[in-house]
Amino acid sequence: MTRYLYHRCPARGRSVRWADADVCAGSWIRGFGDGTRDAWVGSRAMLEAMLDLQNLAPERLRPIKRVEYERMVQAGLFAREHIELLDGFLVVMTPIGAPHATIVDRLGRIFIIALDRRAHVRIQGPFAASDQSEPEPDLAVYPLGSYMREHPSNALLIIEVADSSLAADRHIKTPLYARAGVPEYWIVDVEGRAIEVHSDPAAGVYRSVIRHELGRCVAPAAFPDVVVDIAALLEP
Repeated sequence: MTRYLYHRCPARGRSVRWADADVCAGSWIRGFGDGTRDAWVGSRAMLEAMLDLQNLAPERLRPIKRVEYERMVQAGLFAREHIELLDGFLVVMTPIGAPHATIVDRLGRIFIIALDRRAHVRIQGPFAASDQSEPEPDLAVYPLGSYMREHPSNALLIIEVADSSLAADRHIKTPLYARAGVPEYWIVDVEGRAIEVHSDPAAGVYRSVIRHELGRCVAPAAFPDVVVDIAALLEP
């Protein structure tokens, strides 16, 4: 996971990541938390020291809360970036390639048509997983309801399409979704040509993991009539 800190850069007139901050040393830093604080950075050496997490004791790292993250989003801090909040860390999402986008489109058509008036299907939208996490799964199925005031926090099914993100989807998002009580989580392994079905969450883990290869069909437990043919889903 990558954690980015942001500050206001007078030279650019907008908020930038620390990674982009070499031309902005000596500018004001704005902190988000229970209050707002400003600190003056006087030199690039000090900035580089702050960037080295080895110089910070573990207890000095405070995860970002979801409510704080949503205030940042509303303030337009990430207008030019695709960001997720995972376990208190801001993670820049990998750009979506053609196979990934095509598979998400196919899944969307299957579930949106099949679950019309039965459930709410959202494509790559925020999921309020916890006080410190707001991922944006490729596809999520939520109970019917109004989500105008706040993001959904109760999912029936979440699907992530994994090509370059397979390790993160397995090792970071799997326990995150299990802790959130998501009853069923699918990982579409594009390169491995399979779908992993994770179910029966308890104590932050899925007690059942079944890998379905080409030639098989899968259906979510909540909607067993919605059948996904793996070969058709992954065909070029």
